[in-house]
Amino acid sequence: MNNLRQEFIAFSVASGVLRFGEFVTKAGRTSPYFFNAGLFNEGGTLAQLAQFYARTLLDSGVEFDMLFGPAYKGITLASATAVAMAAEGRNVAFSYNRKEAKDHGEGGTIVGAKLQGRVVIIDDVISAGTSVRESVAMIRAAGATPCAVLIALDRMERSGKDDALSAKSAVDEVGREFGLPVISIGNLNDLLTYISAASADPQLAQYKDAVAAYRTRYGVN
Repeated sequence: MNNLRQEFIAFSVASGVLRFGEFVTKAGRTSPYFFNAGLFNEGGTLAQLAQFYARTLLDSGVEFDMLFGPAYKGITLASATAVAMAAEGRNVAFSYNRKEAKDHGEGGTIVGAKLQGRVVIIDDVISAGTSVRESVAMIRAAGATPCAVLIALDRMERSGKDDALSAKSAVDEVGREFGLPVISIGNLNDLLTYISAASADPQLAQYKDAVAAYRTRYGVN
């Protein structure tokens, strides 16, 4: 696990965004951990989060021209990442969508820069891939090209119901469907590695076996 991934997991835990216990996921599974990017709700933590997004994207080597944030969480994430990119010396345009079209003023559903060139979609996680599919459609409709998806955490879980689990995760399926790289700042393996290394903190170490068992049951290879 590289330093950036380790720093991100530690930051998420310290911020209370990555929590441990018993949580029911959207898929109806009882998970020993939960990641809620909506809790990055202060200026300081949002600024740090945006730096992780910016550094991860720059380190990825992906060629891109602008950022796009799908409503609603993606709006804040894309705009904050653009600010962090500027601080790194890379000034990039960004835009986002409205859930409902505006029929006055500039009108339409897209706010911000015109969608053009190679566009990176920025979101928090990929659950069912719905927001990515909608984003790809909007970007292509504007004549631009989606070139990558950047998310905070990849849960690395097989999609589908428990009695018919896919061999692929939602992230894998989105990447394969659109031919796009899906880049994550951190993932389930990073999380487990972090817990395993946090032996001095019994509050975290107690969840190691539960997270490992969850990965064995639902994780992709």
